[in-house]
Amino acid sequence: MTRRGRPRWSSDDAEIARLAVPAFFALLAEPMFLLADTAIVGYLGTPELAGLAIAASVLQTIVGLAVFLAYGTTATVARHLGADDLAGALRSGVSGVWLGLGLGAVATLVFAAGAEPIIGWFGTSREIEEHAVTYLRVSAFGLPAMLMILATTGILRGLQDVRTPLVVAVVANLANIVLNLVLVYGVGLGVAGSALGTVIAQWGAAIVLSGVVVRAARQHDSSLRPAPAEILRTARTGVPLFVRTLTLRAALLLGVVVAATMPAASVAAHQITFSVVSTLAFGLDAIAIAGQAMTGRYLGAGDVVGARRVTHRMVKWGTWSGVIAAAGVAAASPWLAHAFSGDSAVRDVSVAALLVAALIQPVSGIVFVLDGVLIGAGDGRYLAYAGLLTLLAYAPLALLVWWVGAGLAWLWAAYGALMVARMLTLVLRERSNAWLVTGILRPAHAGEPLGEAQ
Repeated sequence: MTRRGRPRWSSDDAEIARLAVPAFFALLAEPMFLLADTAIVGYLGTPELAGLAIAASVLQTIVGLAVFLAYGTTATVARHLGADDLAGALRSGVSGVWLGLGLGAVATLVFAAGAEPIIGWFGTSREIEEHAVTYLRVSAFGLPAMLMILATTGILRGLQDVRTPLVVAVVANLANIVLNLVLVYGVGLGVAGSALGTVIAQWGAAIVLSGVVVRAARQHDSSLRPAPAEILRTARTGVPLFVRTLTLRAALLLGVVVAATMPAASVAAHQITFSVVSTLAFGLDAIAIAGQAMTGRYLGAGDVVGARRVTHRMVKWGTWSGVIAAAGVAAASPWLAHAFSGDSAVRDVSVAALLVAALIQPVSGIVFVLDGVLIGAGDGRYLAYAGLLTLLAYAPLALLVWWVGAGLAWLWAAYGALMVARMLTLVLRERSNAWLVTGILRPAHAGEPLGEAQ
């Protein structure tokens, strides 16, 4: 009990934990695809790991830009659920799955055929480039599966089901590790084997999750056929989130481009640091997933007071999660460097970059929570404009690191400035009432709810 007589653990905390804890492990499992590849490929050699770093950044950019398929779908489905319209929730969600499949098919054609010129843009050495092209070309065939996973996971989260994506993610990652070990070292396919194992695991997960959604749609008499008008509306609804994500991915990609101009040891160390930070980001984002689902449900039901209350509670969760993550990374940085590379030069650079990344985590905890809350509220337009501003703040710093040759640790310090800028824009928005809009999203106007701001 607190001094005021209120329990420290409230019903809001229980609800946040119910959604965030399974989401945490599911989100943590997602980057394990990349972490497993990094660990396995890392012991093939530094050029192979550096090639993976370049190709993985391209793949993560593609999938990252399509994250609106998960985030937008979660918010939309949750609003329908709050308004007691389950059939409508599934109908809008299935349109997202069809959209993901179509976008993924196009992406496969583009990146499988254009792998060599795309990797060439990074201007790295020929040896690293060959490994990067191989990994990207094979991995491109898993893109439709990845986008389907995003959409189906978004549907289930919107329905407040976070356990099913967790189970599927864990099984897929275990399969991925086994497949990669067999194909890379057993069959001797090298970097190509790592990519192929991941593609097989991704398609398995996509098929299972799609089956769950199909069964739910049939139970509630919701159509499974592709409806062009509905798919187009889903795409339009995702445009602001796409722009928001584009600005963030552009910042991350700029970091990779700057890192690629450094020695091979720094490129490999950047991949290690980026993999660890991505893992932490997915973990911290678990509370944001709860924020998307709960905010959408509360505002769909017209409960502005509830939306505001759980937001304040989730910010506290995010802050403390960031502090814990910072302490963990700082303490484990030497071990992490050894785990991913046998090259002493790579290890030395990695430790310094990881320590800088650790300092960023408390800010990241606040950023991810408020980002999730505003996504759940359908406030994509503001997030898009805020993303443009923060990109403009980060780009000169990253380019300055390249210009003066400051090194990898300073590049990650510039990333820290990006996160601080994002936090400022999100905190200012949360303190206003402009995002507290009730009702179901207007189908004809992406991101415009039927209700009015409270």
